[in-house]
Amino acid sequence: MDNEADVIEHFYGVYLLYCTNPKYKGRVYIGYTVDPNRRVKQHNKGKQYGGAWKTSNKGPWLMVLIIHGFPNNISALRFEWAWQHPHTSRRLHHVSKKKSKEKVYDFTIRVLSEMLLVGPWNRLPLTIRWLNDDFIRDLPKSPPIHMPICHGSVISKKITPSTTETSVERIVFCHFCKDEVEKGMKCLNPDCVLVSHVICFSKCFFKSSGEYVPIEGECPLCHKVYLWGDLVRKFKGCYDSSDVKIRVDAGDDFYGSDSD
Repeated sequence: MDNEADVIEHFYGVYLLYCTNPKYKGRVYIGYTVDPNRRVKQHNKGKQYGGAWKTSNKGPWLMVLIIHGFPNNISALRFEWAWQHPHTSRRLHHVSKKKSKEKVYDFTIRVLSEMLLVGPWNRLPLTIRWLNDDFIRDLPKSPPIHMPICHGSVISKKITPSTTETSVERIVFCHFCKDEVEKGMKCLNPDCVLVSHVICFSKCFFKSSGEYVPIEGECPLCHKVYLWGDLVRKFKGCYDSSDVKIRVDAGDDFYGSDSD
């Protein structure tokens, strides 16, 4: 596993903890966080330090896996709830219950592999990140091709507004309809000057009339392929431009307080 951690801006993640305490060994916990390194410390310190009551005084806990790339906290929290309650979630009725000899950890991984294949999560630009080599498992079902599987630690980075940005206003016109754009969607390629309305940009990403949300498409100006979910995150100000390198060659995707 690489020692150098990936730094990600506007981080929304849903993580899996594994208990290594001999008394409770094998127990797992699923939660949501915007700062995984801080969160695992809170769990191990106890509820008086912000940890969950379910994990308090049962540690040590290891954060072994995290799913990130959600467009906002609501999307991540919905994923967290469904992963915690697979037999209550209407999207996971097809997932069979835990088998008698199946370990809780393996069952949790099986549920995750099913979740990544159903909507709305199968259309999100998610990343599956293993944080501990000792707990890596092959997912029973392969995730969509646009979801990378990574290994190594991650650091959540908060963004502060740049003091070098100019306040000079200028009129911008949509690349497609040529009307004025008040707040436009921009291509993720920093060298591309394409700006357009969200609706206009989405039309060139639709591949069939039955799609309600586009998956991926090609910028008509620079001809690079991007995931629609990443374009939306950029439009909302929730995108780290350095992540473009990971997504440019992706091939399929989109979407629909630390919680305990």
